[in-house]
Amino acid sequence: MRIAVMGTGAVGGYFGAKLATAGHEIVFIARGKHLDALRRSGLRIDSATGSLLVSHSLFTDDAAEFGTADLVLFSVKSYDTESAARALAPLIGGGTLILSLQNGVDNAERIARSWGAQRTFAGVVYIGAQVIGPGLIFHSTGGKIIFGQSDGENRAGAALIDGTFAAAGVDCAISENIDTVQWTKLLWNAPFCAISSLSRANMKKILESEALLNLAIDCMAEVQAAALTRGIHLPRALFDDTITFSRGLGEFKPSMLQDLEAKKPLEYEAFNGIVTKILRQAGKAAPVNQCFYALLQQLDENTREEAALQS
Repeated sequence: MRIAVMGTGAVGGYFGAKLATAGHEIVFIARGKHLDALRRSGLRIDSATGSLLVSHSLFTDDAAEFGTADLVLFSVKSYDTESAARALAPLIGGGTLILSLQNGVDNAERIARSWGAQRTFAGVVYIGAQVIGPGLIFHSTGGKIIFGQSDGENRAGAALIDGTFAAAGVDCAISENIDTVQWTKLLWNAPFCAISSLSRANMKKILESEALLNLAIDCMAEVQAAALTRGIHLPRALFDDTITFSRGLGEFKPSMLQDLEAKKPLEYEAFNGIVTKILRQAGKAAPVNQCFYALLQQLDENTREEAALQS
């Protein structure tokens, strides 16, 4: 199968490497120093479950070099969704499938505006991985994908994607309720990405702080309320499940804190902004997420200014 990885970060790089190792023809689309290193030395995944080195795939910043793909793994940050979706044009043929492997609850919908809902799938990823240097990804835990479509119409496409990942040794499952799965992950992302970035604390430190943990729970309640306006019920028991899961992460740093430390833009719009927006449209308040959103927006601007001064 011809597969394009749009955005060769930790997520796209890891799953793309698994598929390349399984024998698929892969193009990794990247940019900057990361792309330079990929072209020079290949893509390396350091993992306790088995390290990988992909050196014979195509590494490029121009999708036209590859041409039509059977499957696109769409793994850019949520703030780049529209521009990256437009850049897919050279990859799209009549039967091309697109799988979003992004954080947030509306990326597949945004991609579908350009390329149609029939070919577009929403995916939720459970993985601990980060880019620790140009061309190098460290994988610490997990590697599971749950995906599907809100209408569930393209069952043949879903089966093809599922079989492709399964044959490559990736834990994968099709969900008939992918919207609920996405909002359930936001129940984790919205509080813990914001709190970790604003406090510079890893998961262990957050969970050891009664004040920070209570703040996380208040944030979850707003996520729950926002989901309900979309007809999605997140039971209160999910709060406890989310915290229990988090206790097993140890000193893990959420993706937003990783981005902050790397002086990269932050995904606060997809995590806290959307909760604030949805509740405001419903005539309801979102004081915790609104506060997180405003603070992260300013932190993001400060980080960009510092990076510009150092460049």
